[in-house]
Amino acid sequence: MMGLRRIGRITICQGEIVDLCSDTVVLPDGKVEDWDFVHHKKGGGAAIVAVRKSDSRILLVRQFRPAIGETILELPAGGRDGTEDTMVTAYRELQEETGYAAEEGSMIKLCHILTAVAWCDEFTDIYLAPSVSKVSSQQLDEAEDINVEAFDLGDILQMIREGTIKDAKTVAGICAYAAGKGTRS
Repeated sequence: MMGLRRIGRITICQGEIVDLCSDTVVLPDGKVEDWDFVHHKKGGGAAIVAVRKSDSRILLVRQFRPAIGETILELPAGGRDGTEDTMVTAYRELQEETGYAAEEGSMIKLCHILTAVAWCDEFTDIYLAPSVSKVSSQQLDEAEDINVEAFDLGDILQMIREGTIKDAKTVAGICAYAAGKGTRS
C-alpha cells in the first residue's frame, strides 16, 4: 500500500506574504487529486509569553483581525524579517507591539508549532520572556491598532477554557508556559 505523496505543485497566486498553490497528490488508493496549499514566504515568526517584572501578569494584545472579522486577545507576535532567527523576531515584536522589553539573553523557547499542517507551511516559535519591563511607547506599523492588556495566568487559562481566547499560538504558548516547559535556546 502506498501512502499519500505529492507529485507536483503550481503557484496559482503570488501574494506579498503568502502564495496560493495547487498540489497534485496521489492518494493511498492511487487516485490523483489537486489540493490547495498556502506557502508562507517568511516561513513564519515568533510569539511571546511576556511576564511583567512588576506583578507577574502576562501581556496580551487586543486587535482586530480582518481574516476572521473579530477583535481578539492574543500573544504579542509577528513575522520574521527575511530569514532572521525567530528569537530576534521575538525581541523586536515584543517591544514594537507592547513597549515592553526583555533583557538580552533572558528569553526561553517554549515550543515550535506548525500553524495549520493540512494546508499551510507556516510555523511559529513561542518564547517566554520571564521578566519584562516597560521601556517605551508602542512602535506600531501603520496598519496596526493594538491595545496591550495584562492578565493573571489563571484568568487566561479560564478564558481559553471558555473559548474567549481561541488563537492557536496563544493557546499553545500559554499551555506550554503553564506546563512549565522551556529550555534555553
